[in-house]
Amino acid sequence: MSSVAKALALLSYFSPARPEIGLSQLCRLAKRDKATTYRHLQALETAGFVEQNPATRHYRLGPRVIQLAYLRESTVPRKESALSALTALAEATGETTHVTVLSGESLYALADYESPRHGTRAVIDINTFPLHATASGICALAYGPESLFDIAAANLEHFTETTPTTREDLAALVDNVRKTGFSCANQTYETEIYGVSAPIFDHSDLFAGTVTVASVASRFTPELERKIKAHLVAASREITRNWGGTVPAGIEAAWATHLSHI
Repeated sequence: MSSVAKALALLSYFSPARPEIGLSQLCRLAKRDKATTYRHLQALETAGFVEQNPATRHYRLGPRVIQLAYLRESTVPRKESALSALTALAEATGETTHVTVLSGESLYALADYESPRHGTRAVIDINTFPLHATASGICALAYGPESLFDIAAANLEHFTETTPTTREDLAALVDNVRKTGFSCANQTYETEIYGVSAPIFDHSDLFAGTVTVASVASRFTPELERKIKAHLVAASREITRNWGGTVPAGIEAAWATHLSHI
């Protein structure tokens, strides 16, 4: 790894939970000696990527990061930066794929792609996804703000015979998502549609949305399930990276454990 790469890698240790980091702590996190870490921090500070809090002398992200983040968002918006992964996911699975974004208390459609492999396929024709009745919505309940669950539980509209209609049923679905890292919805919103979702995170390292494969239920087999989930992991990682985030280690571990057992 070059010196430039090593210096820039230090930026990855800052997060909303750790907005400021002292030199000694950063050495421990990066597993580097103090002289090297300090030299890299000086280079980053000169370029405006970090600055020191005058009161604590701890380092925090500098104004140059804000400028680049704004430029990235204005030139490569979220929809565009998700399309490549979305297309690859549809081509790999042969099913319809889509991405949603969480805004406030609602989950909105951002982009979708229909694989041409099958004549009969899922069609995404809604703008706001019910939190309790779709794979995307249940994924949001598992990884989004805790307040979403009460909002969803207060409006358990019945769409199909398998729509969860009690708080307990919904809680069980959410618990399973947290155990596996995947949200599954078997004809809970539309008959003959089986959805599987994975979470997406952004630069705040908070839940930002979902990436989903919507399959025709009669085509959904254990083999297709394994394929969908494996490719969802890749898509979630790519979109999360494009949105400036990192998939939490706990979700990566849940994916690995679950995929090894199916």
